[in-house]
Amino acid sequence: MVVRIGMIGLGKMGLSHLAIVRAHPGVELVAACDTMTYLNDVLSKHTGLKCYDDLNKMLDNEQLDAVVVSTPSKLHTGMVTKALDKGLHVFCEKPFVLDVADGERLTEQAIAKGLVTQVGYHYRFVGAFQEAARIVRSGALGDVHHVRAEAYGPVVLKPKGGTWRSAKSEGGGALYDYACHAIDLVNFVVGAPAAVSGVVRHGVFSRDVEDEVYCSLHYTNGASGQLCVNWSDESFRKMSTKISVWGTNGRVTADRQECQIYLREPRDNLPGTAVGWTVRYTTDLSEEVWFYLRGEEYSSQIDYFVQSILQRRTDGENSFVSALQADRVVAMILAESASGVGTSTGLTTSAPPTKSLLSRLFN
Repeated sequence: MVVRIGMIGLGKMGLSHLAIVRAHPGVELVAACDTMTYLNDVLSKHTGLKCYDDLNKMLDNEQLDAVVVSTPSKLHTGMVTKALDKGLHVFCEKPFVLDVADGERLTEQAIAKGLVTQVGYHYRFVGAFQEAARIVRSGALGDVHHVRAEAYGPVVLKPKGGTWRSAKSEGGGALYDYACHAIDLVNFVVGAPAAVSGVVRHGVFSRDVEDEVYCSLHYTNGASGQLCVNWSDESFRKMSTKISVWGTNGRVTADRQECQIYLREPRDNLPGTAVGWTVRYTTDLSEEVWFYLRGEEYSSQIDYFVQSILQRRTDGENSFVSALQADRVVAMILAESASGVGTSTGLTTSAPPTKSLLSRLFN
C-alpha cells in the first residue's frame, strides 16, 4: 500500500516536510496547498506538484489518505477539523492547538473515527532523548525528585515584528515556539506536571510576545521541576534543548548530541551501566534513515507516521492525546501568568504556590 499525502502549508517546516515526504518510498505526494501564489507557481512549474491556494478544493478534488499540516498555530484547529471530517489521518506541526477545548474535541473526533494522529515534537525521535526516557522508565535512577528542561537560541535578537511568531493572536512567542518543545520533553521523559508556579514571561525585544519563559513545575508525588526558555540568546548558534533528571540513585542529562548518566550504585534494570559517569552519543543511538534533512529525527517522525497509518496504530508516539498534555501545561502557564502583575519592562510573574495549594497537590 502506498500512502497518499497532501501538504498543507509550505513555509519553512512545510517545505522541509515536503522534501522528506516526497523522498519516502512508501508515500505518494499527491498535492500541496498554500496561499502564496508565487510559491505554488514555482513548485508546479519546476516539480510538477499539483498546488492549490484553497484547502477545501484540495480536499474535495484529491484522493488522499493523510495530510501534513504545517501552518501558523492559530490555523491548526480549523484545518485539522476539515481533514478529520474527510476521514484523513493527520500529522500536525507543534503546538497542536491554542485552546485545550479545541484539542479535546479534535482528539475525541480522531479516536471515534479510528484515525492516526501525530504532532511534530521531533525531539522524541532523537536518540539521546529516547535513551534518557528509557533510563528514567527503567527505575535505575531511583525515585525521581527533580527535572529541569532548558531551551535556548537566537530567534529574536533585536526589536522586530512582521511574522506570525511575533504576534500573540497568532500563537507566537517563545512559549509556543520553544517552550512547548521543552514541556513535551518533560512529559516524555518523566511525565506531565500537575501544576506550575512562579511563572515569568519576559519580552526582551518583542512587544507583543515573550522572549523568555521560566517557571517551576510540581508533581503530585512531591517531585519538582524547572522550565527555562530564552529565544533571545545569541550565545547559541541555533536552538539548543536539554533535559536533566535527578533521582535518589543518580542523574541523567540529555541534549541533541549525547546522554550522560551518573549512577551512585549499579542497578540490574540498567545492565552495562557502571557506577559513576557513562556517556552515550546520539550517533550511536540513532538508526539510519533513508533521507537526511536537518537531522535524522525529522525523517524518523515522518516515517513513524507513515508506518502508523500502514499498521493502523492510533495510539503511537506524539498522538493528539500526547500533544494535548503539552497544551494543558501551556494553558497552566498562561493561567498562572495572567494572575501576576506586569511591569513596564514586560516582565510578568506569578506568585509561588501557597502552603494550602502545596498541601492539596502533594498530600
